[in-house]
Amino acid sequence: MRVGESNHIVYLGNMKITRRTVSFLQRLFACALVSASSLALADDGLDIVVYGATGKVGTHVVQEALERGHNVTAVSRRPAQITAQHVNLSAVKGDLLDETSVADIVTGADVVIVSVRGVIGNSDKPESALQYMAAEMLVDVLHKLGPDAPRLLHVGGSGTLEVEPGVTFAAKLPTILLPRGLEIEILGQMLALEFLGKVDDVNWTYVTPPKNFTNGPRTAEFRIGGAVALKDGRGRTRLSRADFAVALIDEAERAAYPRQRISVAY
Repeated sequence: MRVGESNHIVYLGNMKITRRTVSFLQRLFACALVSASSLALADDGLDIVVYGATGKVGTHVVQEALERGHNVTAVSRRPAQITAQHVNLSAVKGDLLDETSVADIVTGADVVIVSVRGVIGNSDKPESALQYMAAEMLVDVLHKLGPDAPRLLHVGGSGTLEVEPGVTFAAKLPTILLPRGLEIEILGQMLALEFLGKVDDVNWTYVTPPKNFTNGPRTAEFRIGGAVALKDGRGRTRLSRADFAVALIDEAERAAYPRQRISVAY
Protein backbone atom coordinates (compact mmCIF):
# COMPACT_ATOMS: atom_id res chain seq x y z
CA MET A 1 0.00 0.00 0.00
CA ARG A 2 1.38 3.40 -1.00
CA VAL A 3 0.86 6.27 1.38
CA GLY A 4 1.75 9.73 0.23
CA GLU A 5 0.70 13.38 0.45
CA SER A 6 0.23 16.08 -2.13
CA ASN A 7 -1.09 19.45 -1.01
CA HIS A 8 -4.45 18.67 0.62
CA ILE A 9 -4.75 15.17 -0.89
CA VAL A 10 -3.77 11.97 0.94
CA TYR A 11 -3.16 8.87 -1.18
CA LEU A 12 -4.00 5.47 0.27
CA GLY A 13 -3.01 2.97 -2.38
CA ASN A 14 -4.82 4.04 -5.52
CA MET A 15 -7.48 5.89 -3.52
CA LYS A 16 -7.15 9.57 -2.79
CA ILE A 17 -9.04 11.37 -0.06
CA THR A 18 -8.87 14.90 1.32
CA ARG A 19 -7.22 15.74 4.61
CA ARG A 20 -10.61 16.92 5.87
CA THR A 21 -11.96 13.42 5.30
CA VAL A 22 -8.96 11.93 7.09
CA SER A 23 -9.55 14.24 10.04
CA PHE A 24 -13.23 13.23 10.14
CA LEU A 25 -12.34 9.54 10.02
CA GLN A 26 -9.84 10.00 12.83
CA ARG A 27 -12.46 11.67 15.02
CA LEU A 28 -14.99 8.98 14.15
CA PHE A 29 -12.51 6.26 15.08
CA ALA A 30 -11.72 7.98 18.38
CA CYS A 31 -15.43 8.20 19.23
CA ALA A 32 -15.84 4.52 18.44
CA LEU A 33 -13.01 3.68 20.83
CA VAL A 34 -14.62 5.74 23.61
CA SER A 35 -18.00 4.10 23.03
CA ALA A 36 -16.44 0.65 23.06
CA SER A 37 -14.63 1.45 26.29
CA SER A 38 -17.87 2.65 27.89
CA LEU A 39 -19.71 -0.49 26.83
CA ALA A 40 -16.92 -2.67 28.21
CA LEU A 41 -17.06 -0.80 31.50
CA ALA A 42 -20.81 -1.30 31.71
CA ASP A 43 -20.42 -5.00 30.92
CA ASP A 44 -17.80 -5.38 33.65
CA GLY A 45 -19.74 -3.33 36.20
CA LEU A 46 -21.74 -4.71 39.07
CA ASP A 47 -25.49 -5.07 39.01
CA ILE A 48 -26.56 -3.04 42.06
CA VAL A 49 -30.07 -2.76 43.47
CA VAL A 50 -30.73 0.33 45.58
CA TYR A 51 -33.76 0.45 47.88
CA GLY A 52 -34.59 3.96 49.02
CA ALA A 53 -33.16 5.39 45.80
CA THR A 54 -35.06 8.68 46.15
CA GLY A 55 -33.83 9.35 49.69
CA LYS A 56 -31.09 11.75 50.72
CA VAL A 57 -28.52 8.95 50.88
CA GLY A 58 -29.98 6.83 48.10
CA THR A 59 -29.74 9.54 45.44
CA HIS A 60 -26.01 9.92 46.13
CA VAL A 61 -25.55 6.14 46.06
CA VAL A 62 -27.24 5.86 42.66
CA GLN A 63 -25.13 8.68 41.24
CA GLU A 64 -21.87 7.28 42.62
CA ALA A 65 -22.57 3.79 41.30
CA LEU A 66 -23.46 5.08 37.83
CA GLU A 67 -20.38 7.28 37.64
CA ARG A 68 -18.25 4.20 38.32
CA GLY A 69 -19.83 2.30 35.45
CA HIS A 70 -22.14 0.01 37.39
CA ASN A 71 -25.65 -1.02 36.39
CA VAL A 72 -28.20 0.30 38.87
CA THR A 73 -31.77 -0.75 39.58
CA ALA A 74 -33.26 2.10 41.60
CA VAL A 75 -36.24 0.93 43.63
CA SER A 76 -38.91 3.21 45.03
CA ARG A 77 -42.57 3.10 45.94
CA ARG A 78 -42.86 6.07 43.57
CA PRO A 79 -40.36 5.42 40.76
CA ALA A 80 -41.61 8.47 38.85
CA GLN A 81 -39.69 10.53 41.40
CA ILE A 82 -36.44 9.05 40.07
CA THR A 83 -35.57 11.73 37.53
CA ALA A 84 -31.96 10.75 36.77
CA GLN A 85 -31.32 9.62 33.21
CA HIS A 86 -28.58 7.11 32.39
CA VAL A 87 -28.16 4.18 30.03
CA ASN A 88 -27.22 1.96 33.00
CA LEU A 89 -30.13 3.05 35.21
CA SER A 90 -33.48 1.29 35.60
CA ALA A 91 -36.17 2.76 37.85
CA VAL A 92 -38.67 0.23 39.19
CA LYS A 93 -41.49 0.13 41.68
CA GLY A 94 -40.90 -2.15 44.62
CA ASP A 95 -42.28 -3.09 48.02
CA LEU A 96 -39.78 -4.15 50.67
CA LEU A 97 -42.55 -5.87 52.61
CA ASP A 98 -43.64 -8.04 49.67
CA GLU A 99 -41.50 -11.16 49.34
CA THR A 100 -42.42 -11.76 45.69
CA SER A 101 -41.57 -8.18 44.75
CA VAL A 102 -38.23 -8.34 46.54
CA ALA A 103 -37.29 -11.71 45.04
CA ASP A 104 -38.16 -10.55 41.51
CA ILE A 105 -36.02 -7.43 41.84
CA VAL A 106 -32.90 -8.79 43.59
CA THR A 107 -32.54 -12.10 41.78
CA GLY A 108 -29.47 -11.94 39.55
CA ALA A 109 -28.03 -8.84 41.19
CA ASP A 110 -24.53 -8.67 42.67
CA VAL A 111 -25.26 -6.27 45.52
CA VAL A 112 -28.38 -4.95 47.26
CA ILE A 113 -28.07 -1.64 49.09
CA VAL A 114 -30.94 -0.72 51.41
CA SER A 115 -31.27 2.80 52.80
CA VAL A 116 -34.79 3.22 54.13
CA ARG A 117 -36.54 4.62 57.15
CA GLY A 118 -40.00 4.87 58.61
CA VAL A 119 -42.47 3.10 60.89
CA ILE A 120 -45.11 0.75 59.57
CA GLY A 121 -48.60 1.01 61.06
CA ASN A 122 -49.46 2.44 64.46
CA SER A 123 -47.36 0.12 66.58
CA ASP A 124 -45.02 1.55 69.19
CA LYS A 125 -42.74 -1.49 68.99
CA PRO A 126 -39.25 -1.28 67.42
CA GLU A 127 -40.14 -4.33 65.33
CA SER A 128 -42.43 -2.05 63.30
CA ALA A 129 -39.50 0.09 62.09
CA LEU A 130 -39.03 -0.37 58.35
CA GLN A 131 -35.27 -0.64 58.84
CA TYR A 132 -35.68 -3.80 60.90
CA MET A 133 -38.46 -5.25 58.75
CA ALA A 134 -36.38 -4.67 55.61
CA ALA A 135 -33.39 -6.49 57.11
CA GLU A 136 -35.58 -9.46 57.99
CA MET A 137 -37.22 -9.60 54.56
CA LEU A 138 -34.00 -9.28 52.59
CA VAL A 139 -32.19 -11.90 54.64
CA ASP A 140 -35.09 -14.29 54.16
CA VAL A 141 -35.14 -13.75 50.38
CA LEU A 142 -31.36 -13.91 50.01
CA HIS A 143 -31.21 -17.07 52.10
CA LYS A 144 -33.68 -18.74 49.72
CA LEU A 145 -31.61 -17.67 46.70
CA GLY A 146 -28.67 -19.65 48.07
CA PRO A 147 -25.01 -19.32 47.01
CA ASP A 148 -25.87 -17.07 44.06
CA ALA A 149 -27.62 -14.50 46.24
CA PRO A 150 -26.36 -10.91 46.06
CA ARG A 151 -24.51 -9.32 48.95
CA LEU A 152 -26.47 -7.04 51.28
CA LEU A 153 -25.29 -3.59 52.36
CA HIS A 154 -27.59 -2.25 55.05
CA VAL A 155 -27.36 1.46 55.86
CA GLY A 156 -27.55 1.49 59.64
CA GLY A 157 -28.19 4.13 62.23
CA SER A 158 -25.70 6.25 64.19
CA GLY A 159 -27.64 5.51 67.38
CA THR A 160 -25.89 2.13 67.47
CA LEU A 161 -22.43 3.70 67.77
CA GLU A 162 -20.61 3.84 71.10
CA VAL A 163 -19.82 7.35 72.28
CA GLU A 164 -18.35 6.02 75.51
CA PRO A 165 -17.15 2.51 76.31
CA GLY A 166 -20.28 0.38 76.34
CA VAL A 167 -22.60 3.39 75.94
CA THR A 168 -24.36 4.02 72.63
CA PHE A 169 -25.38 7.33 71.17
CA ALA A 170 -29.01 6.18 71.43
CA ALA A 171 -28.64 5.69 75.18
CA LYS A 172 -27.46 9.29 75.50
CA LEU A 173 -30.43 10.78 73.68
CA PRO A 174 -33.02 12.60 75.78
CA THR A 175 -35.96 10.44 74.73
CA ILE A 176 -38.43 12.83 76.31
CA LEU A 177 -37.56 15.29 73.54
CA LEU A 178 -37.62 12.74 70.70
CA PRO A 179 -40.65 12.25 68.47
CA ARG A 180 -41.96 8.78 69.19
CA GLY A 181 -41.57 7.74 65.54
CA LEU A 182 -37.90 8.68 65.51
CA GLU A 183 -37.29 6.79 68.74
CA ILE A 184 -38.86 3.67 67.21
CA GLU A 185 -36.65 4.04 64.12
CA ILE A 186 -33.52 4.27 66.26
CA LEU A 187 -34.49 1.22 68.28
CA GLY A 188 -35.42 -0.56 65.05
CA GLN A 189 -31.95 0.03 63.64
CA MET A 190 -30.45 -1.43 66.80
CA LEU A 191 -32.66 -4.48 66.35
CA ALA A 192 -31.55 -4.75 62.71
CA LEU A 193 -27.89 -4.77 63.76
CA GLU A 194 -28.57 -7.36 66.44
CA PHE A 195 -30.50 -9.49 63.95
CA LEU A 196 -27.83 -9.33 61.24
CA GLY A 197 -25.15 -10.20 63.77
CA LYS A 198 -26.75 -13.63 64.08
CA VAL A 199 -26.96 -14.26 60.32
CA ASP A 200 -24.22 -16.52 58.97
CA ASP A 201 -25.75 -17.77 55.71
CA VAL A 202 -26.12 -14.41 53.94
CA ASN A 203 -23.24 -12.08 53.04
CA TRP A 204 -24.17 -8.79 54.72
CA THR A 205 -22.41 -5.61 55.86
CA TYR A 206 -24.03 -3.07 58.19
CA VAL A 207 -22.65 0.35 57.25
CA THR A 208 -23.12 2.98 59.94
CA PRO A 209 -23.15 6.71 59.18
CA PRO A 210 -21.92 9.29 61.69
CA LYS A 211 -24.09 11.37 63.99
CA ASN A 212 -24.02 14.35 61.65
CA PHE A 213 -24.63 14.12 57.90
CA THR A 214 -23.69 17.16 55.83
CA ASN A 215 -24.44 18.36 52.31
CA GLY A 216 -20.74 18.84 51.74
CA PRO A 217 -18.85 17.85 48.60
CA ARG A 218 -17.49 14.48 47.57
CA THR A 219 -13.88 14.28 48.74
CA ALA A 220 -13.43 10.48 48.82
CA GLU A 221 -11.46 10.99 52.03
CA PHE A 222 -12.82 9.35 55.18
CA ARG A 223 -12.03 6.70 57.76
CA ILE A 224 -13.54 3.28 58.33
CA GLY A 225 -14.16 2.23 61.93
CA GLY A 226 -16.19 -0.20 63.95
CA ALA A 227 -18.60 0.12 66.85
CA VAL A 228 -17.00 3.26 68.32
CA ALA A 229 -18.01 6.61 66.83
CA LEU A 230 -15.16 8.17 64.85
CA LYS A 231 -14.38 11.79 65.70
CA ASP A 232 -12.41 14.35 63.75
CA GLY A 233 -9.76 16.65 65.22
CA ARG A 234 -12.44 18.94 66.64
CA GLY A 235 -14.37 16.13 68.28
CA ARG A 236 -17.12 16.06 65.65
CA THR A 237 -18.66 12.89 64.25
CA ARG A 238 -19.63 13.86 60.72
CA LEU A 239 -19.51 13.02 57.03
CA SER A 240 -21.05 14.28 53.80
CA ARG A 241 -23.71 12.12 52.20
CA ALA A 242 -21.67 12.16 49.00
CA ASP A 243 -18.68 10.64 50.79
CA PHE A 244 -20.88 8.11 52.55
CA ALA A 245 -22.02 7.00 49.10
CA VAL A 246 -18.36 6.60 48.10
CA ALA A 247 -17.81 4.32 51.10
CA LEU A 248 -20.86 2.24 50.22
CA ILE A 249 -19.84 1.70 46.61
CA ASP A 250 -16.26 0.99 47.72
CA GLU A 251 -17.64 -1.83 49.85
CA ALA A 252 -19.91 -2.98 47.02
CA GLU A 253 -16.83 -3.32 44.80
CA ARG A 254 -14.34 -4.71 47.30
CA ALA A 255 -16.41 -6.80 49.72
CA ALA A 256 -13.79 -6.00 52.35
CA TYR A 257 -16.02 -6.36 55.43
CA PRO A 258 -18.25 -9.44 55.08
CA ARG A 259 -20.67 -10.04 57.97
CA GLN A 260 -19.38 -7.04 59.89
CA ARG A 261 -20.61 -3.70 61.11
CA ILE A 262 -18.47 -0.81 59.96
CA SER A 263 -18.78 2.92 60.55
CA VAL A 264 -17.70 5.76 58.28
CA ALA A 265 -16.72 9.31 59.21
CA TYR A 266 -14.04 11.96 58.69
